[in-house]
Amino acid sequence: MKAWRALTIVLACALIGALAQIAMAAPPADRDDRIRAQLGSRHSVTISSEIAARIAALPLRDGDAFRAGQLLVGFDCSLYQSQLGKADAGVDAARALAQSNQRLAELHSVGRLEVDQAAARLKEAQADASTARAMASRCSIAAPFAGRVAKRHAAEHQYVTPGSPLLDILDGGPLEVRMIVPSKWLAWLKPGAAFEVDVEELGRRFPAKVQRVGAQIEPVSQTVSVVGVMTQDPALMSGMSGWAVVPRPH
Repeated sequence: MKAWRALTIVLACALIGALAQIAMAAPPADRDDRIRAQLGSRHSVTISSEIAARIAALPLRDGDAFRAGQLLVGFDCSLYQSQLGKADAGVDAARALAQSNQRLAELHSVGRLEVDQAAARLKEAQADASTARAMASRCSIAAPFAGRVAKRHAAEHQYVTPGSPLLDILDGGPLEVRMIVPSKWLAWLKPGAAFEVDVEELGRRFPAKVQRVGAQIEPVSQTVSVVGVMTQDPALMSGMSGWAVVPRPH
């Protein structure tokens, strides 16, 4: 009897816990089909160093804007350039030896082994040159897209190693608005649907459109992620939040 009572208590506690979890996971919707929303950039990237070198140029600071292809970071790459020059010279020497051996082989002055060894040395030198050229190409980092600097992690003249974070950058295009909505909204909320966002930081309402709907419904809370795109406005910033006002069809 005591065992049944204990089992009943355990099951009751588990049920209460599950209900509490569902309640906590439910989207924070309020009246008039409003739901919490967060604004973010389409692309948010941490630029890191791929080589060990001293930073020679880091012209942008927090908040600065840049265009696609603009120099973000430049390194002092005198060592890598020197290694590239040495590797190119090795290729020239190996090629000359290979051509010479080939000519001598035609005159029956050297055997096939010498020709093959010279050809192998040429391929090895060309591989070394490709490696050196790849390292030298990492001596500068250009902006992958137009945007703004969110945070600078390093400074000019600082020595960095591979993997060291240098800059956090954000895409400068229209912001995305991300929200978690009840899955039953999928009956009428489709890509392209218009809605509005009350941005708390600005105290203003901005138009937006649903861009895409998540691929999976969260089974406990019965919710799904929805991403919209905001109309571009210079006042809007990544990280702002507010309420998405989504009209329900009648």
